[in-house]
Amino acid sequence: MTHSDDVRKFLTSRRARITPEEAGLPVYGGNRRVTGLRREEVAMLAGMSIDYYIRLERGNLSGASDSVLEALCRALKLDDAETAHLFDLARAATAAPRVRRKRSPQTVRPS
Repeated sequence: MTHSDDVRKFLTSRRARITPEEAGLPVYGGNRRVTGLRREEVAMLAGMSIDYYIRLERGNLSGASDSVLEALCRALKLDDAETAHLFDLARAATAAPRVRRKRSPQTVRPS
């Protein structure tokens, strides 16, 4: 399982457990295709664009500021452990993988 899969599963599971009524949103129509909040509703509650939220939910947390993550935590009503987990996922996304550099030759060529 990749890092982006972890982020996607975490955010979609947290989005699914909150109903629009719990979030204080009006419910239009009786048939909802998703359980819980829609992506648009989470984005609106967090004060970000839908495109940005979709990017985050797809696992691209690199570059997300603390204020964006905090807004997302408030919108999804995350507890302390879940908030810490989201910040850990974001830190793991921004940590650059270690790249091994080729070693320079230790000897001098005769030419």
